[in-house]
Amino acid sequence: MKKIGLAVCYDTKNFGSQLQVLATVKKVEELGCDPEIIRYQKKLSPQFVAQQIPRLLNVSFFKSKMKGKQKKRKIMQDPEVSTKVALRSKRFTQFMEENFIPLGHKYVGWEALKQESANRYDALLCGSDQLWLPSNLESHFYTLEFAKDQVKKIAYATSFGVSCIPWYQKRRTAKYLNQFDCLSTRELKGKEIIDNLTNKNAKVVCDPTLLFTAEQWDQILPREEVISDKYIFCYFLGENIEHRTIAKELKEKTGYQIVTIPFLDNYVEADKSFGDMQLFDVDSKDFVNLIRNAEYVLTDSFHGTVFSVLNHKKFITFNRFSAGKGSRNSRIDSLCDILALNHRRFRQNICEQIDCEIDYADVDQRLKQLRDESVAFLTDALK
Repeated sequence: MKKIGLAVCYDTKNFGSQLQVLATVKKVEELGCDPEIIRYQKKLSPQFVAQQIPRLLNVSFFKSKMKGKQKKRKIMQDPEVSTKVALRSKRFTQFMEENFIPLGHKYVGWEALKQESANRYDALLCGSDQLWLPSNLESHFYTLEFAKDQVKKIAYATSFGVSCIPWYQKRRTAKYLNQFDCLSTRELKGKEIIDNLTNKNAKVVCDPTLLFTAEQWDQILPREEVISDKYIFCYFLGENIEHRTIAKELKEKTGYQIVTIPFLDNYVEADKSFGDMQLFDVDSKDFVNLIRNAEYVLTDSFHGTVFSVLNHKKFITFNRFSAGKGSRNSRIDSLCDILALNHRRFRQNICEQIDCEIDYADVDQRLKQLRDESVAFLTDALK
């Protein structure tokens, strides 16, 4: 049985990240291979410091780090919120330990990763998620630069997260892309980037979570009731207060309570009081079940959209990021384009738009074709 090393974002406290890792592991197993999540722990060394210097000069990376520190500081200043967030963090860890078994060998430091992994895997696979964000360029791990030339390198549904690469990174981006044997991305813009920068032809595939049907997800994560009453599930990762206000309009019309999971990607002060139920003691299985059982789903999240589609929900997706060159809306743009769901992007009147009919027979047909093509790509890549 072939041993496949997975360079995936497995330890992030994010529902979508955990679910796409779980789906990747399950599908690689289903295709007859032995997947192992590569656990790479950075180690302070002269080489590591040298690798990080360019990142510190990257404006996007620096802003992201500063925003993360600001969020952590604000949470710590509120003992009640801090305690609740710590509980949720524990639930993320428990889900990882229970579902990502067995976790692979831990490599401490770049040199250990290069040397100890050299003869361990028949192939390496990175994906999915926004692992190729321009601000991540200097990490070198998700670009598989630690691997020997003769080891097969596969990118499955790996995302750049943006619609274009900064001009000063194009040469280095082309260099690592050309080292891959099999390239796929989950976005139309991602394919465009790869095709323009390399002599390779990238395949557009579905996110790993879409490799399984709703019925198959029922087997992976069984259905359970998280909340007994009817509710609107509002899963907002962004900071747009207007989206919260719009959700309240739907609540006023329907009388359904609003359920939220606050303070994930951002600390939004208004989220302390937004919604009738703010949940913290939840894990990734609960997240899926909250979507399964909701009357309506309002979200600015890619995976919030994915599981709404899989479970045939009445949903509306908001733009989390402002439009423009550096926008990170491209993965939702592609999903809605491919599945003909652009009418589920928020326009003006939430109360009218949310109940517009969704032709899920057509959506499922489009999704099946994309899924079949994606499985064929992955099957061929793992040969």
